[in-house]
Amino acid sequence: MSRLKTEPRRVYDSLLRLLHAAIALSVISLIITSQLADWFEHGPHEDTLWNLHILSGYVLATSLLTRLLWGLVGPASARWRDLWHPAVWKDSLKRLRLPAAHRVGHDPIASLAYLFAYGVMALMVVTGLGLAASEFQAGPLAGWLGNATWLEDVLEDPHEAGFSLMLGFIGLHMAALVFHQLRGERVAQSMLTGKQYIDAESEAQHD
Repeated sequence: MSRLKTEPRRVYDSLLRLLHAAIALSVISLIITSQLADWFEHGPHEDTLWNLHILSGYVLATSLLTRLLWGLVGPASARWRDLWHPAVWKDSLKRLRLPAAHRVGHDPIASLAYLFAYGVMALMVVTGLGLAASEFQAGPLAGWLGNATWLEDVLEDPHEAGFSLMLGFIGLHMAALVFHQLRGERVAQSMLTGKQYIDAESEAQHD
């Protein structure tokens, strides 16, 4: 059996990779600080942990906003159209199988999960800013919502639902990376080096 010949292509730009890292680290920090704050509730470090949680939320909000703008003006692999593949999604659903060929840029099926994750993170940012204002009188919305304590009951459930969905996405994302690694596909390193390993024939078909 002949092995597939692949060649490295520099696909992902530095800012995209930096934003990917900032979003990932801020989400991890949000998870850790929220859980620690719950575990040490009414303890001496609870306020510090929630302040770190809110700060991590600011980093996530800034990174998401920058990613939104970069998706409009950045290079081809960073554009939102590189994540939008409705024809592939429809065909995969119709045939009940994943597309066989690889492409330069974001994987069409993975792109659907990424768009979902961005939506969940946007939900968490919006509800998180509201909770920070109403519960801690902190953040850019504190001047408008600082006295609206009723918002805690409205926003808490969507925020926690987003948290659960984000945990599910992280688990699925990590499982997919392991799956590709076991198949000998060098996917995990693409957001570190910016290089993607694509077979020449598949690349020619998508040029």
